[in-house]
Amino acid sequence: MGIRVAVLIKQVPQFEELTLGADGRLVREGLPREINPFCRRAVAKATSLAQESGGECIVFTLGPPSAEDALLEAIAWGADRGVLVSDPAFAGSDTLATAKALEAAIRSEGEFDLVLTGLNSVDADTGQVGPQLAELLGLPMLAGVKEMTIEQRSVAARLEHDDGWVQVEVEMPALVSCAERLCEPAKAPADSWKDVPRSRIRHVTAASLGPGPWGQAGSPTAVGDAKVLTVDRQRRVLTGSIDEQVASAISILTDSGVLMEKPGIADEDREIVSRSEGRGFRQIAVIVEPDRPGVAAELLGVAANIAASVRGTVTAIVAEDSNESISELSGYGADAVIRVRGGFAADQLARALVGWAIETVPWALLSPGTLWGREVASRLAAALGAGLTGDAIDIVVDQDRLIAWKPAFGGSLVAAITSSSPTQIITVRPGVLPRRRPRPAVPTPVADLDVVGPSLVRMVDSHREDGLDELLRSDVVIGVGAAVPPEEYRQIDLLRRVLDGELAATRKVTDRGWLARCRQIGITGRSIAPGLYVAVGLWGSFNHMVGVRSAKLILAINNDPTAAVFNVCDIGMVADWREAVPALVTALRQYLGTERSQIAAKPLE
Repeated sequence: MGIRVAVLIKQVPQFEELTLGADGRLVREGLPREINPFCRRAVAKATSLAQESGGECIVFTLGPPSAEDALLEAIAWGADRGVLVSDPAFAGSDTLATAKALEAAIRSEGEFDLVLTGLNSVDADTGQVGPQLAELLGLPMLAGVKEMTIEQRSVAARLEHDDGWVQVEVEMPALVSCAERLCEPAKAPADSWKDVPRSRIRHVTAASLGPGPWGQAGSPTAVGDAKVLTVDRQRRVLTGSIDEQVASAISILTDSGVLMEKPGIADEDREIVSRSEGRGFRQIAVIVEPDRPGVAAELLGVAANIAASVRGTVTAIVAEDSNESISELSGYGADAVIRVRGGFAADQLARALVGWAIETVPWALLSPGTLWGREVASRLAAALGAGLTGDAIDIVVDQDRLIAWKPAFGGSLVAAITSSSPTQIITVRPGVLPRRRPRPAVPTPVADLDVVGPSLVRMVDSHREDGLDELLRSDVVIGVGAAVPPEEYRQIDLLRRVLDGELAATRKVTDRGWLARCRQIGITGRSIAPGLYVAVGLWGSFNHMVGVRSAKLILAINNDPTAAVFNVCDIGMVADWREAVPALVTALRQYLGTERSQIAAKPLE
């Protein structure tokens, strides 16, 4: 029997056309639109699964009438039918309202074996609709699928996670979010759309899906002010011999202070205030992902600062077998600890936290903006009907509410998001908010929370390639492009060691397997905020450089004076990296001294 597949797609505006209106909101009307790149992978995989098994593929999208073009393209590629969920009543839908509308539309078409989505949408960067929909449909979720095979009713998949991979198995029905490297994207020529009968698209209105509430009325989050992020770089392209350029670069780096600063640690002269006395009633809960101590320290520190502003307390939610001790969690900022017993898979933890949240009603809940953390937070928000802001890069207190600033369009824009629900849920992008200095540990009460039932996803194997914390928290990051072959990375390693930095890469490098995918910087990789980013042998495309938008200083080395990187850097060296890097290493050793230049950084693997 054939596999019946539902695939969800979204249209997104092209980045280059972004503008803000007089009201501070993003102007989308009239902009060229295209299918979200991740959704193109979902369409390609869904159609192949249906065709190979003799099944059926139905494509769903929620949007204005013009979104019909996306369905026509998907049908031209090979989908059987399309469903357009479109009505003015859907205006203002946040991710939860969107997931609820899509849930109703999917149920109206009967049962499906698989529901496929893109891993993320490049305009919003949240990755929330997929796991929220999985929760509403009661389905297990495979997030970030890179490889997938189906035998009878069993799905075996390799998931591409933040810094490694996970091998899992699950029984259908299931929801699958597709990673970029799962398959080639579906791109049907525009001329082929003309041959698709519009009768193959079913139009769905709000009234046909039920009473709702839909759109803004059914959205527990609201978008406030938005602003375009602009970074004023120095763009000082150096001239002269290699030695002259190196001397000038060292002088600029010295004047900027980045060689001696440690910008990842904020408020070094002030410890987090202990709240062991006069505790308030506002509880800020923090979900601690296993084996990510740096992310845990960052989240608990942020929560502690929020709690100090609202007379609240911080509760850390950890796995029973967590490597972090109670004293460590207290030092990071936790006032209380909840140990979860019986499993810590995303669906298990979300299920356990629903009852706890209903009973205790925490004022806020923070979760890491990792693939695992997003699924936990999204499932919990869907089950509670709570507001969820994804991938926040800043959080401020405004009277009785939190304002979370989240990026969109690859970081070109940030928007202020507020939540109206009793519990405000926020996922925080790792490595962006400053980590606070630990406080002395204080006596910390511990309570246990039991998980009921196993995870619907069976873990078979997993591998972590290298630490997410290391790249995100490093003060210096060296990015290499395809012009630097892997057999010559030892030269780059000398520079990495003298600067006590970490290595990152462009997508071309990780696509070729020269460095692990978790080292990829950019719109389909990760964003970082080091004090110094050294770009070596890379062109400087927007898709890459947007990932280092928050770097304090960017030094670029490229032998092509027309390279785009020279328009978005502070210091540009027009030189062959094979000559520039050794000269720079020598000069840095002389400047920093023997002790600094021989720091025992982790050897390059």
